[in-house]
Amino acid sequence: MVEGKILTESMEDYLEMFYRLFTKQGYVRPVDLSDAIGVLPSSVTKMIQKLNEAGFITYEKYRHISLTPLGLEYGKFLVWRDETLKEFLHLFGDLEGVEEQVEGIEHYIIPQTMYIFSNLLAFFKAHPDELQAFLSFKKEQPCACGKGLHLLRAWLFRHTE
Repeated sequence: MVEGKILTESMEDYLEMFYRLFTKQGYVRPVDLSDAIGVLPSSVTKMIQKLNEAGFITYEKYRHISLTPLGLEYGKFLVWRDETLKEFLHLFGDLEGVEEQVEGIEHYIIPQTMYIFSNLLAFFKAHPDELQAFLSFKKEQPCACGKGLHLLRAWLFRHTE
């Protein structure tokens, strides 16, 4: 692996999908990744080269792609992070654009903070009465979500008024 190589948002998204496909079918072909992510094969080829160079995957031209132990470790975390955040947000009712929100949140949350979310999720699942108490409390608290806030960058995540 290239020392000090930091995964970009795009690299994380590809690696997450690599992991999902690899655990499902045991191998990954560039066309599988292209179809799953909805990008052109040329974009997949560039990313495959980057992830191979960084030590997350092994790739030989015209062969399947496989995850290295490092790729498996990171891929597993990325899928867990995505699923945990979605489940956590769905606990609190019908929030607008959960998928898009998670896509924005997940790239900027550190592992230690993710474990806080994970522990809160586990706590509320183990103590449904506490979840109901929180949901009741939340109803009594006014939201500072005024109409003028549509100018925030977060509204770019396909929200409509």
